[in-house]
Amino acid sequence: MSLSIGQKAPDFTLKNSGGEDVSLSDFSGKKNVVILFFPLAFSSVCTDELCQVRDDYQKFDSLDAQVLGISVDSFFTLKEFKESQKYNFPLLSDFNKTTATAYGALYDEFFGMKGVAKRSAFVIDKEGIVQYAEVLEKASDLPNFEEIKSVLSGL
Repeated sequence: MSLSIGQKAPDFTLKNSGGEDVSLSDFSGKKNVVILFFPLAFSSVCTDELCQVRDDYQKFDSLDAQVLGISVDSFFTLKEFKESQKYNFPLLSDFNKTTATAYGALYDEFFGMKGVAKRSAFVIDKEGIVQYAEVLEKASDLPNFEEIKSVLSGL
């Protein structure tokens, strides 16, 4: 079951592409957070999605938001993915699938693979409350970035 607007977002600590721990609570009271779960590094739709965010990152920053991309890939894979695409925001490894599970963003099966993150977007405010939640069933769909920015503008 996916999270709902108004709920407290589950905290997490995941490895970034450099192998360092990053927690949602690191941003508490400091920045709003946009969490983007994506199925798999180097896949075409995921690359397109994250490149859109990269190219528009200044807008997210101006809205006092930290974007975090999360997939079930290892942080070693995410390091190569981040470097190859020059992403300007952290990519986090949910290799053990605990965070995607807590956010209700995990496919039972994805092209024969079990436990892959669903393409999803969550906006978490500075107090840790979910202000936007979108879990997509079709992996080819992209989050509604205009609505995400609108929600951030209102925070």
